[in-house]
Amino acid sequence: MSSRNNNYEHLEGGMGPARPGAGKKLQWRKLAMACTTLIALVWFLSPRGDGGDGLLPDDVYPFYTTTGLHQNIHTAKPPSPSKFPALPSTSDPQTVPASPETDPDPLKTVHCAMPHSSTSSLVQYALMIDAGSTGSRIHIYKFHNCGPSPAYEYEVFKQIQPGLSSYAGQPRAAAESLDVLLNEALRVVPASLHSCTPVAVKATAGLRLLGAQESIDILDAVEEHLLSAYPFILPDRDAVAIMDGRDEGVYAWITANYLLDTIRVDSPAGAAPYAVLDLGGGSTQIVFEPERAENEGVGLKDGEHKYELVFGGATRLLYQHSYLGYGLKSARGSVHRLVEFMDSVRKPHADIDEEHMSRIPSPCLAQGTTKEVEIPQVNGEKKLVLMAGEDIGSFDACKRVLELVMAKDAVCELKPCSFDGVYQPSLLDAFPTGKILLLSYFYDRITPLIGSTDLSNSGLTISTISQLARQVCAGSASWKEHWGSDPAVIEELEGRPEWCLDLSFMHALLVLGYEFSEARGVELGKKIGGAELGWCLGATIAMVSGGEVRCQA
Repeated sequence: MSSRNNNYEHLEGGMGPARPGAGKKLQWRKLAMACTTLIALVWFLSPRGDGGDGLLPDDVYPFYTTTGLHQNIHTAKPPSPSKFPALPSTSDPQTVPASPETDPDPLKTVHCAMPHSSTSSLVQYALMIDAGSTGSRIHIYKFHNCGPSPAYEYEVFKQIQPGLSSYAGQPRAAAESLDVLLNEALRVVPASLHSCTPVAVKATAGLRLLGAQESIDILDAVEEHLLSAYPFILPDRDAVAIMDGRDEGVYAWITANYLLDTIRVDSPAGAAPYAVLDLGGGSTQIVFEPERAENEGVGLKDGEHKYELVFGGATRLLYQHSYLGYGLKSARGSVHRLVEFMDSVRKPHADIDEEHMSRIPSPCLAQGTTKEVEIPQVNGEKKLVLMAGEDIGSFDACKRVLELVMAKDAVCELKPCSFDGVYQPSLLDAFPTGKILLLSYFYDRITPLIGSTDLSNSGLTISTISQLARQVCAGSASWKEHWGSDPAVIEELEGRPEWCLDLSFMHALLVLGYEFSEARGVELGKKIGGAELGWCLGATIAMVSGGEVRCQA
């Protein structure tokens, strides 16, 4: 088998926080101590993924029952139920199927009777498996070919846990773990179309961080299993591969703006694309099209961040970057390592609780909560400690820890930079008024606390996140004050002490990292028109638009 991705080695070297410089001259004993501290800081502060089981089992895109907005959270007007448009339809919306159960004939479409081209089938199915750091999900898409290019009709979504990266050294078990997802595809896709239904497996941050050879072994096993056990087809040699972080962000941008009808050939005149910020477990992405042209002095400098995209009859120049090591799961690990290290420097002899674990006060856990955490050691082993919010947990105190994790003082070779030494044009200049869409863990962590109405959240600003973080970090008395009428929210907060850390990190990412203002409006998204937001639909549109797969059933 050939190597899986020519960008793999680049992706494997995810950058971490800046390394401290040398200090002033010291006497030899102080110098030795400083060097020891420096080495430990370099190791402890470097963002890294976890090759284990990932987040808690219910951290894989959980579905929540949400409540209405609480006036004490922010002063914006209640959301409008029509914030995100429904997908355009050429027929009576009441007759448009939204699932196989409501589809009168899976081999036909309600949009037309004949395909646009005689070389195309009337409908086309495609399968995309997102092998992420916290689990694997299959997206089973139905498209119709009533126009010159495939058009989305509906989606079936299923997920499993843990992710492929938890099967290190067990490639066959990793491959067979996808059977639950593929059997769902066998059920949904009509049997006569199985042999012309393309399937792709795209691994993201989890496998990028696992290690080159172990990742290749797993992907080889997955490909062999697909070819030997299932009738679907692999459209190209890279159908089972680690996705380039560049493509992951851009495909998420395509998905959102395709569904929001801002980048299609027939999109309304003047429709402006959203900026898309996606927060996964191991990495986070930002993609936007600058609002101002290069002749206004805010154009994109050359580099990997510059992405030329031809879509919807237009050529667009996008800014994109994928931060490996700054996903939610990786950020938790970085914060816990830093807190544990700082505690060890402050008091070399750890406090031991009744369970014989080191008890470490953490400003990033909600007050009065505790969390058992594994801290990787230099020798490769893991140390189990008990992080405790005690009475010090708070948004402001956690923010000071996150300032170190975000590496704002890293060397900026190509200016201006956002964080971790990464070039990014100033959003105040390049994207001053455009709309911002937050996906994945942004949605999962914020929405339960503010409620949602059909994904509409007009009036939500970044300052809302800091207010929520303050309320959550303050502990149970604050929870009862703000969410006492919703037992489901209280139960969620009680079961997740790191919710304080999660919200604080999201705020730091947006304000400290990307340098959005507190007053900047944002929107949260999970689905539009029944379609899951994220990179999968954009990648699948590219796959079925390639022209190599033709169903003649």
